[in-house]
Amino acid sequence: MGPKSERRAARDAVAAYHEARLAELVARVADAVDRHRAGELDAFEVDEVIHQYHRATQKLWTFCELSGSHVEITAHTIRRMADEGETIDWWERGASRRRG
Repeated sequence: MGPKSERRAARDAVAAYHEARLAELVARVADAVDRHRAGELDAFEVDEVIHQYHRATQKLWTFCELSGSHVEITAHTIRRMADEGETIDWWERGASRRRG
């Protein structure tokens, strides 16, 4: 495999990882909205979920940045994590760090 096709494969792997993790985060928001409609959460609680989603997706995007030479490093990291059974809890990474 040449450098161009290796880079393309790395971009594809990172994009697939990004999409899968993003879908997990979107599901959290959908669940919160459904719970709001069912009367289980109030609007403020859903708003906090949306803020956490936003923070989490920012961190995920930073990890998956597809420009420059970082894509190969990120793809390697994703493969290593999968091989070792490691995961990153993006939802937790988006949690508010407010003192309270």
